Amino acid sequence: MIRFEHVTKGYPDGTVAVDDLSFEVAEGELVTLVGPSGCGKTTTMKMVNRLIEPTSGRILLDGEDISTLDPVVLRRRIGYVIQQVGLFPHKTVLENTATVPHLLGWSRRKARERAAELLDLVGLDPATHGARYPDQLSGGQRQRVGVARALAADPPVLLMDEPFGAVDPVVREHLQSEFLRLQQQVRKTILFVTHDIEEAVRLGDRIAVYGSGRIEQFDTPATVLGAPATPYVADFVGSDRGLKRLSVTPIESDDLEQPPVVRLDDSAPQAARRLADEGARWAVVLDGGGALHGWVAADTLGEGAVRDHARRMEAWLPVGASLKQAFSAMLQHDAGWIAVLDGDRFLGVLTPGRLHVALRRSVGAGLRDVARAQVELETVPGA
Repeated sequence: MIRFEHVTKGYPDGTVAVDDLSFEVAEGELVTLVGPSGCGKTTTMKMVNRLIEPTSGRILLDGEDISTLDPVVLRRRIGYVIQQVGLFPHKTVLENTATVPHLLGWSRRKARERAAELLDLVGLDPATHGARYPDQLSGGQRQRVGVARALAADPPVLLMDEPFGAVDPVVREHLQSEFLRLQQQVRKTILFVTHDIEEAVRLGDRIAVYGSGRIEQFDTPATVLGAPATPYVADFVGSDRGLKRLSVTPIESDDLEQPPVVRLDDSAPQAARRLADEGARWAVVLDGGGALHGWVAADTLGEGAVRDHARRMEAWLPVGASLKQAFSAMLQHDAGWIAVLDGDRFLGVLTPGRLHVALRRSVGAGLRDVARAQVELETVPGA
């Protein structure tokens, strides 16, 4: 969808902001451009909508050389979201969101219907917020309006320049989660500029790590964290890159242990004897339909049914959740394991030991470009 071919941007004083840049962003892909201030990432993004013109090289949008296109027409095909949002203070939220459709000649009714639809999609009730003005919104709400406005004309490409950088960390994390949800629905081709490696790792399908005007590494978040291409990249992503990798490594069914399982209506004495025979101190408790109910300690099983002794299970996650979420749940619930579900179906449990193995397999898989299940791990002799 977007292709850079040997693009350079230089200035009369000899400064080279971007030097011989070549890379490609596939349709529907979200690529984060990350690096320190002044490294050329924003210049790269602004060349896509011709707010900055390259000195040499070509940029292609869906196969067309953008230098041959009218800049105004080009920009109406590209959504643009900036940190300061840039809403018109004298227009309502609904009018702000409908700006580009109006410019494209849509009827007032169609533009307002599209604006209302987008506000709802980004989590703002148009009936509540549509008639308000930007200064009546919180910073997070203004950012949502900015995203809605950028999407209003259904552009194939979205450019986002530090869009969540001006809000507090709690709101920022929430906006990131909402944006990931939104991207799953709309699947736009996105260039996303940030200086925050945590944000780049969380949001990007691939990451371009910038040095000074050049891309030092362009790869998936897992590979950038697990196998930095240069000492510069290793230093930039940080010595805690192993911990950061937890956030981009999903839980897979092969990561799980299979503990003893009992049913709610099982006889408690019989369940106790079975667990004793197996040398198990506890068991997962499922209901009649196989859904997770909780767990039970073997030494608490007395008379009656298992349901009389079972405890609710609070520490659980869906398969596909990140290892970071799993680790966080273990700490939050002071749990030695968490249950993993596929919908309502119980798949197994993840323990700290299995979490560590999953992370090691993920690093090995990234280095060898194979599935995690194919990675054989070496262990310390005697361990």
